[in-house]
Amino acid sequence: MIKNFEELNAKYNACRAKMDGKFAGEGGKRAIVLCGGTGCLSSNSQEIKEKFEALIAEKGLGDKVSVNIAGCFGFCSQGPFVKIYPEDTLYRLVKPSDVEEIMEKDIIGGEIIERLLYVDPASGEKVQTQDEINFYKKQRRISLFGCGTINPEDINEALGIGAFQGLANALKMDRADVIKNVLDSGLRGRGGGGFPTGRKWQFAYAQPDGDKYVVCNGDEGDPGAFMDRSILEGNPLAVIEGMAIAGYAIGAQNGYFYVRAEYPIAVNRLRLAIKEAEELGLLGDNILGTDFSFRVHIRLGAGAFVCGEETALLNSIEGKRGMPRPRPPFPAVKGLWDSPSIINNVETLACVPYILREGVDAFTQYGTEKSKGTKVFALGGKVNNVGLVEIPMGTTLRELIYDIGGGIPDGKEFKAIQTGGPSGGCLTKDELDAVIYFDNLVAMGSMMGSGGAIVMDEDNCMVDVAKFYMEFICDESCGKCSPCRIGTKRMLEILTKITDGKATMKDLDELEELSYTIKEGSLCGLGQTAANPVLSTLAHFKDEYIAHIVEGRCPAKVCKNLMKYEIEADKCKKCSLCARQCPVNAITGVVGKEPYVIDQDKCIKCGMCLSSCKFKAIVKK
Repeated sequence: MIKNFEELNAKYNACRAKMDGKFAGEGGKRAIVLCGGTGCLSSNSQEIKEKFEALIAEKGLGDKVSVNIAGCFGFCSQGPFVKIYPEDTLYRLVKPSDVEEIMEKDIIGGEIIERLLYVDPASGEKVQTQDEINFYKKQRRISLFGCGTINPEDINEALGIGAFQGLANALKMDRADVIKNVLDSGLRGRGGGGFPTGRKWQFAYAQPDGDKYVVCNGDEGDPGAFMDRSILEGNPLAVIEGMAIAGYAIGAQNGYFYVRAEYPIAVNRLRLAIKEAEELGLLGDNILGTDFSFRVHIRLGAGAFVCGEETALLNSIEGKRGMPRPRPPFPAVKGLWDSPSIINNVETLACVPYILREGVDAFTQYGTEKSKGTKVFALGGKVNNVGLVEIPMGTTLRELIYDIGGGIPDGKEFKAIQTGGPSGGCLTKDELDAVIYFDNLVAMGSMMGSGGAIVMDEDNCMVDVAKFYMEFICDESCGKCSPCRIGTKRMLEILTKITDGKATMKDLDELEELSYTIKEGSLCGLGQTAANPVLSTLAHFKDEYIAHIVEGRCPAKVCKNLMKYEIEADKCKKCSLCARQCPVNAITGVVGKEPYVIDQDKCIKCGMCLSSCKFKAIVKK
């Protein structure tokens, strides 16, 4: 039990010395650290860990080698990862079958296994350490501090890198001064809206004393987004500490985590972290000998996207249907159980301990005038380096996609990047040199959102992309207000007509008119931003919409009803392989005698013929 500031400092120094010794190889010891994020665990990271443990026991190396997990390393397309200290050697794409070789050659023999090192695609050189890889060079970890370094299931490792030092500093300050620090840092909400965090806290602080609540929004629902999940998996105590600091600042004694149930690893580690913090007295009554008491609770969401909207989230915690409330009153005045409440997302709260621990200047050295600090993105889609990245605000899209992301696979041409998920918009090559920060993305017709960033290349149909997001919105609309419930359905019907080749230019005009109607008339942020993917694709790729409607073709050859597969007779080798692969017997011909042809009335456009032809005789038109 840690009873006061002096005991916390003593515990910090002891844990820090142990962590430093681990990284430095004190006493000749080696430390094996594996990525324990969801992605790597699904690719046998746990099995790899167990094999290491078995070999260490078998060879009697328990006093010389340790092995444990850490949070997400970020570079998901290269996982599972194994990092070895003190050399800081990083092995990627490790399989269970590689464990024995790593033990024999590296751990025992001191030999680097070059075939498991990352290979720089530009130079062809093998890179031994993480910091030398281009993917990491421009990143700065604040929200992800400790992720990929500490064992998230061991509070002592978190304490060794400064956990609860920010809370200790806050408890020595006046509550208003804590809020001033957050205001001076320029921290804005990382959940999408970008509202100044300190101002939100001020509103709740100004309410009369009584029951107040801090709520952490971990209901991450954007397609392709996994930022919050990775923070909760990699360093849950940072978010817990951020909640406690917020609780002290506004005068709250209870905090609620709202996390989707589809994140079992994050939830389990969060529960363990809460239990460990309570056992040490860092949560509960009279924390660190002060009169501040704070407890943390967990509520699991069932996966409704609309519950990412703060008032719908509050209803869900209260056991009601997750539907948004009219505002005002805002949650800071009348929130959870009608009491003043602040709702911050995972990434926002993870920044707070850093600000109170390292100081405002350490945070504001990154970013732009109006958007300070860093932002975590889940970079995915048509990009070589898929993964989780944390970059300073003010980084350009070009740096994100090409320097960190490694460019577009197979030499394809970049077409667009969708930021902000279903609520965001598409940005094109004309915006590649634009800097990333809240107001700039909005000005360009997109938004920061929670941090999803999906890259698209020349093979993506932008009408189909808009249709995909509208299908998602229709499924996730709560149905409370007519503009969103009915309007998005009508928009999806028009988009379907366009991709089926059955639309007219009048439909296109109606689509645009509907977009603005829904944007202006919907109750909550889901409906108000639902049309963004349509409006941004219309702004940048209207020629593709017109090609679908007027010319009856899909330029990217994606929309099935507007494309066809044909066999070029002069290239056909009459081998019958395509016919044998066709699931609906749409291809006919005579082996060795007649070129094969595709019956367009029977063809279901599955692409099996194209992928099976070894002579490139089949083309998609």
